[in-house]
Amino acid sequence: MTERLATTPFGGGRMSAHIFAMQKRVSDTQAKLASDTGGNETGTAEKWQLLRALTEARSAFGLSDRTIAVLEALLTFHPDKMLDGRAPIVVFPSNAELSVRSRGMAPATLRRHLALLQQAGMLLRRDSPNGKRYCRRDERGVIDEAFGFDLAPLALMATEIHERAEQARAEARRLQTLRAEVTIHLRDVAKIIEAAMTEGRKGAWAEHQLELATLSGRLGRATAAETLIERKSALLVLRRRVEEEFLNSLTNEEMSANDVQYERHIQNSNTDPTFEINGHDTKHVEPQAEKAAPERKGITISLKRVLAACPEIKAYAKDDISTWADLTRTAALVRSMLGISPDAYEKARAALGESSAAVVIAAILQRSDQIRSPGGYLRELTRRAEAGQFSIMPMIKALE
Repeated sequence: MTERLATTPFGGGRMSAHIFAMQKRVSDTQAKLASDTGGNETGTAEKWQLLRALTEARSAFGLSDRTIAVLEALLTFHPDKMLDGRAPIVVFPSNAELSVRSRGMAPATLRRHLALLQQAGMLLRRDSPNGKRYCRRDERGVIDEAFGFDLAPLALMATEIHERAEQARAEARRLQTLRAEVTIHLRDVAKIIEAAMTEGRKGAWAEHQLELATLSGRLGRATAAETLIERKSALLVLRRRVEEEFLNSLTNEEMSANDVQYERHIQNSNTDPTFEINGHDTKHVEPQAEKAAPERKGITISLKRVLAACPEIKAYAKDDISTWADLTRTAALVRSMLGISPDAYEKARAALGESSAAVVIAAILQRSDQIRSPGGYLRELTRRAEAGQFSIMPMIKALE
């Protein structure tokens, strides 16, 4: 049977069941590692990597950033980069030096954070007979006995700390995704309502605007995932109603796809539909001439390729985008959200054709963060198309 000696706090510090249990746990773990019965555990860790992981996972252990700062200060007193928890790792700084390395933290504050580290199971006090921190060295100058703070428990918790850090990173990514989705829904719904009201479309837009205002409250950094999920769900419900009402307000002319060339091409396609995008109106071209035109000047592009280059537009589709008609309907909705006037869009459709104009809208949406004036940009492309100086293929290639 291995002899176990419990170390009690100096002076007025009280021994507790928690301290005794932690000492036993550390002692038992060190004994297993010494006898090679610790499994995959090594009891060692690189101290700065471990501190970084603990910083990410600090909320899981109930630690604040100031407590982490005190631990960082303690680690600076250990000369090696590696922490080997198979034996005690005792550091013995003076109160004055520990305060300096803790950014001038007051003694009372230091004591509170040291107690929190001990409560979290990362620190053991190895108090000397008189409570002072020091070490005794042998005749060769090697430390023979030391009194102070034992960092071995921290090293022995390395696996748990790294696992908690990974969980914290995953949760942070989830929260970031939820926040982004909430922001996008808020922006999109607001722009649809604004476009509808600007264009004088029929609908309960004032009521929708009021409902949106109730869902636009500030979300703090510590907002729980449940709150974000509730906000996202409510915005999705509102978004579906707003989009449906906007689509219902579109006229037959706005919804129609009247470019004969594209209709004929799509109807004759048995697999992945393509269309000619040379920027010329081929409505009255004879079939043979129409066939020859793409061979001479035109560039064909598939709907699949368009959606691969411009995936953002799929988020605005009522169901899915599987046909050119789906893309055209979705582009009509996105056009308003981008602030492009009906007149500018009609001129683009006349110059480019129905499906080509829809592709341009999808491309503008994909680069909306780089285009300051989508309406002005579309008018410029329309002018170039009318002059025979614009082709969609380079635009799509630039997005791939």
